[in-house]
Amino acid sequence: MPLSGLIPILATPFTERGTLDLSGLRRLTEWQLASGADGVALFGMASEGFALTAAERGVILREVRDVVAGAVPIVAGVGATSTATALEQALSASEGGADALMVLPPYLVKASAGQLVDFYGEIAARSGAGVMVQDAPGATGVSMPESLIVELSGLEGVTSVKVEAPPTAPKIGAVSARVPGDFAVFGGQNALFCLEEYARGATGTMPACEFTDLLAPVLAEWRDGRTAEAAAAFTKLLPLIRFGMQPGIAWAVHKEVLVRRGLIASATVRLPARALDAGSRAALTEVLAVLPEVAVR
Repeated sequence: MPLSGLIPILATPFTERGTLDLSGLRRLTEWQLASGADGVALFGMASEGFALTAAERGVILREVRDVVAGAVPIVAGVGATSTATALEQALSASEGGADALMVLPPYLVKASAGQLVDFYGEIAARSGAGVMVQDAPGATGVSMPESLIVELSGLEGVTSVKVEAPPTAPKIGAVSARVPGDFAVFGGQNALFCLEEYARGATGTMPACEFTDLLAPVLAEWRDGRTAEAAAAFTKLLPLIRFGMQPGIAWAVHKEVLVRRGLIASATVRLPARALDAGSRAALTEVLAVLPEVAVR
């Protein structure tokens, strides 16, 4: 399924004991669809994908696939340290029903540009699912220049890129001008610069999942040409977006908001993510106080 628009990265709900909360996961997925998501993504940074076992990834994909039932595409993250281990994750996701794979480059041992071409080419050829190149140097330490992304866009089965290398808007503009017309260019970074990215040619954005119902109308206004209205509405979201980008506690922020909105039962995170301290929780309360739309349901 082609990718475009708003594709939130689902949080992975845990019980207070740290086990998967599957009822919360299903409720959260249903809410994304009702809120106007154009797809859902699993096992990304905002999903605590780094803390999930292979067995848990299979269970999560099965549950989400059952809820989505083909209504929108499912993107599964692949974050491994070699071609062999990335293929293991990619094949499991593809066989489990994922429509596309969001693939980080190997990051423990840094690959050369030529090796990255071989890496993404093999993942695309063998997985049978469309591959999204995840350009996230802040997390991986791997730099992907625009010329490399353009080269990767020519590989069969490599269908999109998620640009998270700041400044994102100029890079998205440069990439969009040089890739094939059917190659999707997404922004990330919790949608912090999504309007600037759309203005420069982005076809979608992939933020965290706690404000999907508030961001979807903003993007609809932008697509309809009501850019001033979209910008004004987006400005109201910026404090929450910014708060959810803090290293170490971002996952706890996403989940705390979801708990307060009645979508999941616990804000439990797994190491090395950290729970919110009292001061951060109080600051988040102040952020949410100016967003009456964010209410318990």
